[in-house]
Amino acid sequence: MHIGVLGAGQLGRMLALAGYPLGFRFTFLDPTPDSPASQVAPQLTAAYDDPKALGHLGTADVVTYEFENVPDAAAASIEAHTRLCPNSTALRVSQDRLLEKSAFRQLGIATADFANVTTRQELEIALGEIGTPSILKTRRYGYDGKGQQRLLQADAGQAAFDALGQVPCLLEKLVPFARELSLLCVRTDSGQMAFYPLVQNIHHEGILRVTLAPAPSLTPELQRLAEGYAQKLLQHLDYAGVLALELFQTNGQLLANEFAPRVHNSGHFTIEGAVTSQFENHLRAITNLPLGDTSIRGSVAMLNLVGNMPAASSILAHRDVHWHDYGKTPRAGRKLGHVTMVANSEAERSRMLTTIEPILVDSGALPPGVVPPGL
Repeated sequence: MHIGVLGAGQLGRMLALAGYPLGFRFTFLDPTPDSPASQVAPQLTAAYDDPKALGHLGTADVVTYEFENVPDAAAASIEAHTRLCPNSTALRVSQDRLLEKSAFRQLGIATADFANVTTRQELEIALGEIGTPSILKTRRYGYDGKGQQRLLQADAGQAAFDALGQVPCLLEKLVPFARELSLLCVRTDSGQMAFYPLVQNIHHEGILRVTLAPAPSLTPELQRLAEGYAQKLLQHLDYAGVLALELFQTNGQLLANEFAPRVHNSGHFTIEGAVTSQFENHLRAITNLPLGDTSIRGSVAMLNLVGNMPAASSILAHRDVHWHDYGKTPRAGRKLGHVTMVANSEAERSRMLTTIEPILVDSGALPPGVVPPGL
């Protein structure tokens, strides 16, 4: 089976690596030459809305994407020729924070208070209703902390709106959450669903740095609540593929922050740390194969390597530690690879983190103090 992929970054690379044992072949479309996925599969180097490139990609049996800022015209062009999974509805909702939050609210999924902001006057009204502290986010094209301004005082609102270019925004109440969690889930066209255990995510300057799987002190009640949210969303969107639901935990409650209609950075741990990786399950879902087991193999930690790479030998000298290099040129703030640690218990995972963290800090791949003591 031939699978086309919009985007050729590290997520696409890992999709291809997971798909070859299943007998799939891949073609990627990305405007950036020599992208990570091009090292493992053919890449069409063209704009995402290039008609000729889209026509070529549309000859695949199914097309998926590895990032959610796919132009609407590209999604429509693909759907006119072949299956696009996840579908363009999921893509459109995920691209606009107002549509996304409104969908959560429609489905009875709890969120922080929010208001639509398109003008300076609407911002004043929203600040009067929601107050501060709050966060002003662009409705579109925000990722890794981009397109956001934190507001601690109402009189800072107009300057923040100006800094974001006075584009349509969402004002959200800043939630005093205990921790950030995410749920990876997967659904086939026929409606089969599977869920990975909730994981805890630690960010620094808007970039995911550490994922702990399963989340420490995870209760069955919390897992059921998250799965209930995800099930509603998957059915509502008539979804096929992997979806990541990002959540805030506060006072025993889960508030939905956003969802990503694709394989996700917080699921990288599944390559070594789960019976079936998120990448294989995504491919199974979009080709209507039975879904694989989502059980986690013990206690797992994934650490992103950002900006700089340590020596591989310094990591691989340690047992049950796995190294992933995306083949990118280093630069500040760029995700270059990740490290996964697979332990038998939370206590052993904590000891492994204590050993590996200083190596990453010394190399500049991880800022000091990101991993709280005792995790």
